[in-house]
Amino acid sequence: MNSPDTASVSPVVRPREVEHLVGGLETSDGAGVKLTRLLNQPLQRRLDPFLMMDAFGSDSPGDYIAGFPDHPHRGFETITYMIAGRMLHRDSTGNQGLLEHGGVQWMVAGKGVIHSEIPQQEHGLMKGFQLWLNLPAADKMCQPWYRDFSAAELPSFTTDSGVEVTVIAGRSHGVVGAVERPVTQPIYLDLHLPAGADFAELIPESHNAFLHVYEGSVTVGSTQIPPGRLAILANTPGADGVILKAEQDSRVLLIAGRPLNEPIVQYGPFVMNSEHEIHQAFSDYRAGLFGGAIGGADES
Repeated sequence: MNSPDTASVSPVVRPREVEHLVGGLETSDGAGVKLTRLLNQPLQRRLDPFLMMDAFGSDSPGDYIAGFPDHPHRGFETITYMIAGRMLHRDSTGNQGLLEHGGVQWMVAGKGVIHSEIPQQEHGLMKGFQLWLNLPAADKMCQPWYRDFSAAELPSFTTDSGVEVTVIAGRSHGVVGAVERPVTQPIYLDLHLPAGADFAELIPESHNAFLHVYEGSVTVGSTQIPPGRLAILANTPGADGVILKAEQDSRVLLIAGRPLNEPIVQYGPFVMNSEHEIHQAFSDYRAGLFGGAIGGADES
């Protein structure tokens, strides 16, 4: 637990309002894992640099047990945040890690990686989120990178009003998160707000930002955000942050990032800047250039 440096952070003077609410699309992925796609391709330009966000949550093994067998990625980063359950990651660069309750798995696919994510439980609740963060054109062919963060390794603090804040990426109230990125400058916070609490966070005017309420309900400005919704925050000129108010115990993800303003071309698991680069990704994958066979790695 860290102590927030409130003296170094100016209060939010002109908060953002909610532009609109997104309900998400019920779908499945991997080997039939049921999930809700909150951020999809039609929102990629609006929420640049974020490409996709899925929420998964079920206590029925049939909804998640088969997991996500071997599949490739190129051109972006994946951030998986596990609220409940256990998931084993293996990839073609030799990484292996067990993602458990409250932990985060951060993977840079870069020039190409094949990985699998398989549940390590046969019953009980499996719940979490996966967010895709775009890489700038100059970094899309970088070397893959991977790290697991346990819940205890994630920086956190509690405000005077009792809001528990986990800083997955970026900075909040002077507390540095687990990961920072100089180009996209992502902010990724998990907020646990007790009933009656307020929380204010500074967000650069240049950033696109959104909230996802996964338990309870919060109010931003004049808009109440019910559970299960993604709320896109307006890009109001001069706005310097956001203020949340909770009338009941609530849990919220607050996510923001600096847009790349580059072409986005996605085909399945590959996100590049041109059709030619997508074709090259498929060619390289078929040629076995995304690493060797998965398995046999040491714990990271």
